[in-house]
Formats: sequence, C-alpha cells, structure tokens
Amino acid sequence: MIENSLSPEFRAILSKIQDPVLDTDLLQAVQSGRISIKPRLKSVRETSITLQYPFPIELHKHNLMKQLESAQADLSQDTRLHLDFEWSVQPHAVQQHLKPLLGIKNIIAIASGKGGVGKSTSSVNIALALAKEGASVGLLDADIYGPSIPSMLGLSGQKPESPDGKSIEPMQAYGVKCMSIGFLVGEDQPMVWRGPMVTQALTQLLNETNWGDLDYLIVDMPPGTGDLQLTLSQRVPLSGAAIVTTPQNIALLDAKKGLQMFRKVNVKILGIVENMAAFICPHCNQESAIFGSHGGQAMAKEYNTNLLGSIPLATRIREETDKGIPTVVSEPENVIAKAYHTVALKLLAELAASQKDYSNLFPKIVVENT
Repeated sequence: MIENSLSPEFRAILSKIQDPVLDTDLLQAVQSGRISIKPRLKSVRETSITLQYPFPIELHKHNLMKQLESAQADLSQDTRLHLDFEWSVQPHAVQQHLKPLLGIKNIIAIASGKGGVGKSTSSVNIALALAKEGASVGLLDADIYGPSIPSMLGLSGQKPESPDGKSIEPMQAYGVKCMSIGFLVGEDQPMVWRGPMVTQALTQLLNETNWGDLDYLIVDMPPGTGDLQLTLSQRVPLSGAAIVTTPQNIALLDAKKGLQMFRKVNVKILGIVENMAAFICPHCNQESAIFGSHGGQAMAKEYNTNLLGSIPLATRIREETDKGIPTVVSEPENVIAKAYHTVALKLLAELAASQKDYSNLFPKIVVENT
C-alpha cells in the first residue's frame, strides 16, 4: 500500500502533481491501482520514484518535473522526492481478421465525416507532436483525390526513391516519415480514378513503403463515409481512430456518421478532436465562437468517448501550414502547439486504456530510498 511506502510529505507531493494527459494527480493514480509501487525502506527522508509510461513523454515529463519542484519547495532540503520517467510503446489489438504490419506497432486513423474541418492539419500536427515526444512516427496521406501532406510538410515537388524498383523509400520532414500519392504525381494532375483503382493505390502506398520500425503510423483518412473509407477501415489493421470535427451542427452530423462507421467494423474510437473551436483575432487576441461552441464535447458525451482537445481557429495555423512549417515545429511554445501536444498524448493514453491487461497501461512506480 502507498501508505506503507511513502511518508505523508511525499503523499502530499504526489497529490499536487496533476497529469493533464491522465486526467488525475499521481497519488490518485496510485490509489486507484493504475500505478503500482514497489516499497523499500520507509524511514529515509529522500526517495526516488521511477514512472513507466505506455506512451512517449520526452516533453511532457518536463511539465511534471516543474510541478514536482513547486510541490516540495517548502520542504526542508533533506526531505526530497525524486522522479524519474521512462516510457515504452507496445502494439495494440487491431480488427480480428487482420494482422499488424511488420515493424509498425500501431496504426491510428485520423478521420472526418466531411472535408474542410482541418483533418489533414490535425493529422500533421499530431504526428509531429508525437515525434517531438520521442516516438518513431510515420504519416500516410490516404486522401488520393486531394493529397495535401506534401505541401503541409514543405515537400512539394520532391520524389521518393525506389532502390529496388519494388519498394519506396518514405520522404522525411521534421523527424516524421511520410508517404503520399502527391509525391508520385504532379500537383495539378487530377486523379480520375474509380474506387478499386484508388483502393489498390493506397494499399500499395501502405504496404510497399519501407517504413522501418515505427511506434505509430498516423493515417490521414479521406473525408466521408463512402465505399473507399469503408474499404480502408476494413483492410488496414487499425489500433484506433480519432474523429475531427468543427463545433457546428452540420459538421457534427457528418462526424457522427464517421464515428459509427468505425464502430461497425470494430475499430476503437479514441476520441473527438474539436477543430476551429473559436476564432482568435490576430490583432486583439479576443476569441469568437464563429462555428458555435462545445459541439465536440456534446458529441463525445453522446457517444461515450473522450474529447481529446479543442483547437482554435487562428490565422497563424493556416499561414504556417501553407509555408510547409506546421505550428508544432514553427512555434513549439505557442499555446496552439501545446494544445496539439495534449491532443496527441491523450490520443495515446486512450489507446493504452483500451487494453485488457490494465496492469500495463499506466505508470508503474518503483521506490528507491537513498
């Protein structure tokens, strides 16, 4: 029990450290059984704790460390709690009739019921956020008719190599491996293909790209819930999917259809990303709910899933994406970039929580007294 392992001072410290990704403080996480603890000597006033997370936290851990410093600022110098952080990524279950792809631990779909809601922008920034947190990440542009990932990553006009004539080397930008039909055709060339041709092309991009070893492959799905989307959700071994929507009712109607489609093919819904939640004026920084408010939260509640986060409608997001330098890399300390990081990590936390063996989901604490 935690009471037999840590002094009241250390329990108080843990209770003050809030993990916004896990939506709880560390003491509650321990007491609820989501964190295990290995007790050592309990009479010493200096204790080290190692937390093992099931997702990357190279940047996130600094937030927790700052809270640790603040929480024990008033304690005597000889009473100190030391936190160490580790993380590892495990493969998660996919649809029963499919097998995971070799070398790729988890494939996550970012989808929307309709176009124009910022799905591709969200996919790019989520992938970049995960890479900055320390994960090995790939990004597949599955929108054959309207590929936008090359432009968003500043790779327009570049062509991938095929050393053996059979497989393709992925392009890379900002630490993320990526592949898109946009690398193989001209920017102004329309893809006048019927469904079977599109499905075959996407299957080749997925299976014939030399992704190497990836913790996560983010798939920017084409918008809608038609034959192509259904076929992809049945053929691609997905660990989970997130739905991107704007707060307005019309967008929510289509987003709900996308969510229901994934559930019908037994793909885990990891949560809702509410994009364009409020417009931030570039001159006065005031917010205006142009597309309404709290629509994503209402949808998440209705369908018993999580709101992963709300991303504002800001001019800089469009400007940075048009330049091929997305927000997460162009302004990493910006509030919007931090919002994308929170969305990305909450996505992974929900993925971890979907496992049946809950003992391996959340941070494990090992106590070492010195």
